[in-house]
Amino acid sequence: MCGRYFIADPQTDAEIRKICDDINFRYQSADRSAFIKTGEIYPTDHVPVLVRENDKPTAVLMNWGFPRSAQAGVIINARAETASLKPMFRGSVSSRRCLIPASGFYEWSHENGKAGSKFLLRSDDAPLLLLAGLYSIFEKAENTRYAAFVILTVDANESVRRLHDRMPLLVPNSELTTWLSDERYARELLLAPCRQVLIGSEA
Repeated sequence: MCGRYFIADPQTDAEIRKICDDINFRYQSADRSAFIKTGEIYPTDHVPVLVRENDKPTAVLMNWGFPRSAQAGVIINARAETASLKPMFRGSVSSRRCLIPASGFYEWSHENGKAGSKFLLRSDDAPLLLLAGLYSIFEKAENTRYAAFVILTVDANESVRRLHDRMPLLVPNSELTTWLSDERYARELLLAPCRQVLIGSEA
């Protein structure tokens, strides 16, 4: 699974800075730039997400987590292998795919059934990870609409398996536009193993 991830300081990461600059420009009239969070990202945080808009990748702000219909809390992950079969995610697989920019994500070691050390998993080859996600539009009690996303997960590869049996589905940076625009490619990727090698360091 993916329960927390990390966004680097925009002042030290050029790719993150570009995304934040795009967000600031997009929301300048609404004074939403103050809502951009970096560092450790938690469920329900309001964060940058890439979607397809006017046939190109566009940075927008969304909440992390689909609301649960009959109980408190949010759903933060969806299994890539079965997302297209689930009523909650089926429509999003077809037309509401997104990418969540991250500098890394967190997992915990487990010893005797208990969580141990916390690790940040990153890539030496790709400083910016693109986590595959799905989004949808929801209504709050006061009839205002908002967008929220979930992160898709797959079986962990060898570089992550020592910490957890699941990991985010990572989209190669070169396939950013293809994931957002090509449903056939996306459905194939949902069933493909993640081959990107990640390096873990204690956080």
